[in-house]
Amino acid sequence: MKRWTTGEVSKQRNISMRTLRYYDQIGLLTPSFKDEHGKRYYSEEDLFTLEKIIILKSLSLPLEEIRILLDKLTYKQILISHYNHLQEQLSKLQTSIANTTSLINMIDVEHDLSWEHVSKLVHRSQTTAKNWIDYFQYDEKVLLQKIIPSLSHNDVITHQYIVLLNEIESYIKQGIQAESKQGIEIAKKLIKLSDETFQGDDHLIEKFWEVRKLPDEETGLYPISKDVLEFVERCIEYATANPFE
Repeated sequence: MKRWTTGEVSKQRNISMRTLRYYDQIGLLTPSFKDEHGKRYYSEEDLFTLEKIIILKSLSLPLEEIRILLDKLTYKQILISHYNHLQEQLSKLQTSIANTTSLINMIDVEHDLSWEHVSKLVHRSQTTAKNWIDYFQYDEKVLLQKIIPSLSHNDVITHQYIVLLNEIESYIKQGIQAESKQGIEIAKKLIKLSDETFQGDDHLIEKFWEVRKLPDEETGLYPISKDVLEFVERCIEYATANPFE
């Protein structure tokens, strides 16, 4: 039967010899064998117990509680607990990634974004429910939750909408009218992008647009200025009425 010294276990399991000796000292994990010179050796069963201890420690449990659980929980139960812990950590990490992506996209949208504005938007996104989804039927909700662009997404369609939003805001600042050559180009891009996003469902496009025009405090959607929304409506209306320009 193979046995391992404290040094070998320390190296193999990437755990310090000092920690192993402390576990031995407090009776948490005592090597099963001792030779005639008093040198201690770990058995395969000891290493198995050590793995349990390492997993339980990753759950932030105190050593005293780990001592109690070692004999009460099977290895599978410990692994399930560890799995649940990892899922929780993954969820937190995904939320953090989504929030960071939102901030990056906010900067792309807002340009000179002050910290006060960032804080306000982040706080709003965390406290405001996504009530816009309640304006739709169940089958529409299922589809919309998959396709609606979000600042927390780092995908091509979201970035295309951000670019268009920046173009519109730039035209408004320059005094360029929606009923212009530039406005028609914006309209064409928006119509094409909307068709791709909503999979050609004109009814759903119109329904979502009506919700988009509601106060963002009610819908939880990212705030877009009334000037931008009006520009979009006017340029699409003009482009539709003048398809050959």
